[in-house]
Amino acid sequence: MTPQAVVAGLAVAGALLLVLPPRRRRDAGGRAGHGAPPLRSGAVLALVPGGLLLHGRGLVLAVIVVVTVWLGWRLVARRRQDRDAEVRAVRVLDYCDALAGDLTVGTPPRTALEQAGADFPDLAPVAAAARLGADVPAAMRDLAARPGYADLRLVAAAWQVAERSGAGLAGALGRVADGVRDRRRTSRMVAAELASAWATARIMAGLPVFFVLAGSGLGADPWGFLTGTTPGLACLAVGAGLSLAGLSWLQRISASVLAA
Repeated sequence: MTPQAVVAGLAVAGALLLVLPPRRRRDAGGRAGHGAPPLRSGAVLALVPGGLLLHGRGLVLAVIVVVTVWLGWRLVARRRQDRDAEVRAVRVLDYCDALAGDLTVGTPPRTALEQAGADFPDLAPVAAAARLGADVPAAMRDLAARPGYADLRLVAAAWQVAERSGAGLAGALGRVADGVRDRRRTSRMVAAELASAWATARIMAGLPVFFVLAGSGLGADPWGFLTGTTPGLACLAVGAGLSLAGLSWLQRISASVLAA
């Protein structure tokens, strides 16, 4: 293995360490916080040799690989955030059903909020606001600003109207739950329609790798051309950039459609 290959490997490892999220640790009080950054320091130490020892085409190849890994990880992280937001949206629907069910059987609103907060710890700030006599709709709107909790705005509106008008809160929350359920059903239908587009995009993004492997199996040297010549590096950079741009574009379209 050539020294350039070793340094390129160190550069790729450094890029991976840089894009990985930092591990979280908990202090004596149980609060979560960011741990010390030894991985990030190791990443910098891994990238420095690449900048010092690589030159010419080797340096260009290392830059292409590092940038591709970084952008690809960002796309993966964004997809993971979207899936987490979808899970939270489902939990908001379950939260509405739980509140409406408790209120229907005559449970006081504060007790219903505390019981729901025990079942849904991520929504405990709402129960805490009710226990302290604070503004419950405001606490719900604060949570609604986070990804996945947007439907809490409807719950906050129903709660506020019931408080001011004296209308039945259980019925209002039941209607809100029905509306949220209809929205989730529509979102699932849209996501199912987009699944085929995502599958096609993944296939198209993986086809260049397949053809390179097939060419290597037939006795050609596509890797040598792509990594060892100036035209090949240009093709590699343009191909990787177009693939990532296409996936990012599809992700933005999916996010805008689901948001609408």
